[in-house]
Amino acid sequence: MRCAKGFTLIELMVVVAVIGIIAAIAIPAYGNFVVRGKISEAGAALSEARLRQEQFYADNRSYGVAGGSCGSVSANSQYFTLTCLVGATNQTYALTATSMANQGLGAAGDYVYTINQAGTKATTMFAGAAAAVADWQTK
Repeated sequence: MRCAKGFTLIELMVVVAVIGIIAAIAIPAYGNFVVRGKISEAGAALSEARLRQEQFYADNRSYGVAGGSCGSVSANSQYFTLTCLVGATNQTYALTATSMANQGLGAAGDYVYTINQAGTKATTMFAGAAAAVADWQTK
């Protein structure tokens, strides 16, 4: 009698099914991890821009022209567009980071984060849904 070597078709199908289940769990989790990594760039860019604004204020005793743009805003980040507006007086400002289109974060404006001269952080848009969170939401 011969001794059969190899795997049966059922054994191979079980292995393929197990790999499919693992992939169905791992791929979305990896995608969420990548998005959270990109979102963290908004916080870093806003913190750096806030530091530049405070340095500008120390030199000029104002944040810029009242009702206009800020005196010193760093360049845009890779995934977010930074904007800064001075308040009605030149003693307040609001920095905003808005996600760009075609960067793996959905449509432009799907993620919007803000910070002001008092250090108050807020998330106004998260994954395309309006959010009113008093801190920077990351997941």
